Amino acid sequence: MKEVILQQFQPAEGEVATLKTNMGDIKLMFFPQEAPKCVENFLTHAKNGYYNGVIFHRVIKDFMIQGGDPEGTGMGGESIWGHGIADEYSLNLYHFRGALCMAKSSMPNSIGSQFYIVQGIDLDADTLQQMKDGGWPEAAVDKYAQVGGYPFLDQKYTVFGQVIEGLDIVEAISNVDTDGRDKPRKPVVIESVVVEQV
Repeated sequence: MKEVILQQFQPAEGEVATLKTNMGDIKLMFFPQEAPKCVENFLTHAKNGYYNGVIFHRVIKDFMIQGGDPEGTGMGGESIWGHGIADEYSLNLYHFRGALCMAKSSMPNSIGSQFYIVQGIDLDADTLQQMKDGGWPEAAVDKYAQVGGYPFLDQKYTVFGQVIEGLDIVEAISNVDTDGRDKPRKPVVIESVVVEQV
């Protein structure tokens, strides 16, 4: 799980953020050229301490871990602008294992502060063939075959970053015991977020 999974699109040098959780560190890179508002939103919140002490309130094994709601309910949080922002889909970015994405409701322009990190699944040959038949680029299908992920959300939710260290921590969090609402029985806490220029 130590391999760095890179997206189709490679960013220039920029900022990285480390989520310091009570289960270990997760380091993230970002794609500001592809999803500028989502990246600005997340990094501004991170620098302002908005995510400090916030839990991963929704954890689903073989899918993703979700956090970023200061209420810890899945119903709270807002963008740095105080209103929902629009999706920023990119044909260069996919829900590979370790992808960092913005959560939203079914309403348009509903992205706030909540985000999720893909744990995903290993994809079988039939699924990969269906993806090729369905129009996924061959390079993206090949990457999914190599690293896994959750392609069923591609072009439905915004990918704006990628885990570059700590996939083992994402894996560990995804395996914690949860209740009937997918909330970890023992809180998984983002203690702080450290943003650095690289």
